[in-house]
Amino acid sequence: MRHVIERHLGKVIAGGSLAVVAGALVLGVTLSGQSEDGGRTASVGAAGRDAVAPDGKVEAAAVDGEHGVGSDPLTDAETARAEQIALRSNGLSASARDADGDRGPQRIATNLAEDPTGKGVRRAEIMYYDYKANVTITKTVDLKSGTVTATNTARRVQPPPSQDELTEAARVLIGDPLGAGLEQDYQKATGKALSGPEALELSGFVFRKETVERIPAKLDVCGEHRCLQVVAKVKNGGPWIDTRAFVVDLSARSVGRLG
Repeated sequence: MRHVIERHLGKVIAGGSLAVVAGALVLGVTLSGQSEDGGRTASVGAAGRDAVAPDGKVEAAAVDGEHGVGSDPLTDAETARAEQIALRSNGLSASARDADGDRGPQRIATNLAEDPTGKGVRRAEIMYYDYKANVTITKTVDLKSGTVTATNTARRVQPPPSQDELTEAARVLIGDPLGAGLEQDYQKATGKALSGPEALELSGFVFRKETVERIPAKLDVCGEHRCLQVVAKVKNGGPWIDTRAFVVDLSARSVGRLG
C-alpha cells in the first residue's frame, strides 16, 4: 500500500495476482481487543462492564419450525426476529445512522451467540456500526424470552466491513474526483461507462493507519472514523482494478490517497 499507483488508479490488473492479495488481506482482518491508543477495549460481541441487561422489549417466542436447536446456525426467522428486537431496544433505530446517512444503525453481522449456561438457550448476537456516534454496538438477544440481555458499545473497534458498507464506500469513491481513474479503467476494460458500484464485484477491509508510514492529514481520524479500502473487479469474469491506494472515510464520506 505504500507504493504510489502510477496511472490514476493504476493499471487494470488481469489474472489472479491481485485476487490472491485481496483475499489474503480480507481473511487477515480480525477484530482487535486493543484500541488504537493502546488501551484495552471490550471484545466486540462480549458483554463488558458497560453491559445493560435486560434493555429490550419482550417479544413472542418463535413458533415451532422457525428456530434451530442447540448450535444450529440461526434460521432466517430467528435472524429477522433478533434484529427487530435489537433495533427496538433503547431507541437504537431512531438515534443511530447507517453508512449512507439513513435512520438506524448499519448492521455488520448477525450470528449465533455462545450459551454460557450450557442449557441450549438460543441467543443471537447482532453487531452494528452507528455512523452518527462512530461506535460499534453489539447486542445479545435471548430468542426464547425476546429480550436484549446485553449491550456492548465500543469506540475505536473496527469490525470487518459488511457488503453494504463496501458498496457505499465504492459509491463514495466513484463520486469523488480521486475516483475518476476507476471510471477510466472500467471504461478501458469494458468499453462501457461505469454506472455505479453495482457493476463491480467488491471486497475490501478496514484501513488501519498504523500499517503505513505516512498518511494524508485527512485520514488521521481513521480508527475513530470508519475507513475502508475497496478492492474492485469488473463483474462477469472481468479484470481487477487496483484501488488499494485510496481510503474511503465513510464517516466523513471523503476519500484520501496513500503514497
